[in-house]
Parts: sequence; C-alpha cells; structure tokens
Amino acid sequence: MGKAAALARSELEDRQGHVSNLRRHFEQGLEEIPDVIVHGAGAERLGNTSHVAFRGVDNQSLLIRLDLAGFAVSAGAACSSGTVEPSSTLLAMGVSRQEALSAIRVSFGRSNSVEEVDRFLAELRQQVVELRRLTAAAS
Repeated sequence: MGKAAALARSELEDRQGHVSNLRRHFEQGLEEIPDVIVHGAGAERLGNTSHVAFRGVDNQSLLIRLDLAGFAVSAGAACSSGTVEPSSTLLAMGVSRQEALSAIRVSFGRSNSVEEVDRFLAELRQQVVELRRLTAAAS
C-alpha cells in the first residue's frame, strides 16, 4: 500500500499538469464561440474542471445533445446531479439565474487527450450554434 501511495504521489504533479493543459486548451478553443463566459477565469481553481455559460442556450438541451453525441458533461456540481435547478454556488457568486441555467461543467481526466478535447469543442460549437438558431426561430 505504501509503494502505491508513493507512486501516486510522484505522478501527481504530472497528472495535474496534464489536466490543467487540457483545460487551458479547451478554454482557448471556446474563443471561437461568441457569448461564452468562463466562470472563475483568472482565479485560482481546480485544474481539471471548467465551468462555462453560453448566453442564450438552455443547459439541459445542450447536455442532452452532447450526451447523444457521446460526451458526458454536467450542469452543476457532481453532488447536485439530477437536479434542474441552477447551481447554488454560481448564484452565491452573483451569477444571474439565467446565466446559471446556461452553464455546464466540463471535467478532464488523466486519460483524456488534446484530440478528444478538439472533438468535443467541434461538437460543442455545432450544438451551441444550432440551439441558438432554434431559440431565435422560436422567438
């Protein structure tokens, strides 16, 4: 058990660097999508998680579309999965209810790759554009 703990500790910095690089790559790729808000950008935060809002997009519709495309993301914290209420953490941070209802949480792990992030970004862009188009058409 001690050997496994020592090995995990020695790899921790590399793993943290890897997921932080994936998050950075993801957030840079978001620049191609208009009206995106990265919550906590510029603040110290977990390296493996990005929480973003897409103005004019219902997060539940986006989650369903991304799930059907094979991507697992969430609308809030893992401890609140299954609820359609906006994130209480975002609301406490002063984020509007409307913005909180357009937000998703994306997490990265050690087994993820830059190529997977790129595939996700391409799908995300497509779905956000389509959902905004449908919302505009319904208005």
